[in-house]
Amino acid sequence: MQRFDLATTPCTPWKNGGGATRELACWPPGADMEHFDWRVSVATIAQSGPFSRFPGVDRVITLLTGDGVHLRQPDAGIDHRLDQPLQPFAFAGEGGMDCDLLGGTSQDFNLMTRRGRWQGAVQVLRSPAVLPARPAGLLLAVQGRWAMAPLAASSGQAVVLAPDAGLWWADEGRGWSAEPESSAGDSVLLQVLLVPV
Repeated sequence: MQRFDLATTPCTPWKNGGGATRELACWPPGADMEHFDWRVSVATIAQSGPFSRFPGVDRVITLLTGDGVHLRQPDAGIDHRLDQPLQPFAFAGEGGMDCDLLGGTSQDFNLMTRRGRWQGAVQVLRSPAVLPARPAGLLLAVQGRWAMAPLAASSGQAVVLAPDAGLWWADEGRGWSAEPESSAGDSVLLQVLLVPV
């Protein structure tokens, strides 16, 4: 299991100057953009422009902060305003995507999975939940603090995730009991669901 904090995760500027990416997890470790099985990152989009093409990769993008973006992929019939926070949107990576800012800078949570190897989805949790064991996954506290207790005693110690902090695991089954510390209903936890094909 690996823990991370957005505040201390290295930020890599895009080659086209339109934004920057913080890579939270990549499997297998050290894989480049042509050979990863799955990858999770947080991107800051600073200007309009096309997304890179990723043949054979399925993608899910979720707005975290900012005014959002207008996504267009004419060949696939996609014309989507990603302007509501915490509403995951899935699309195929090979078609690229035209992206226009709807206002100022936006921050997005991104999942990429290599088609034929892994299937992935992003789930938004706002209340206590039992997360069954999976061979890989990632959790990010977006709002509020979350107490994470492993479902099996052999899976390690309980941890508390502060906002913008998270954890990920791979190559081992882990399940969790997730409990927001606040009962006000304003806590949000993102769960990346990963299933090998």
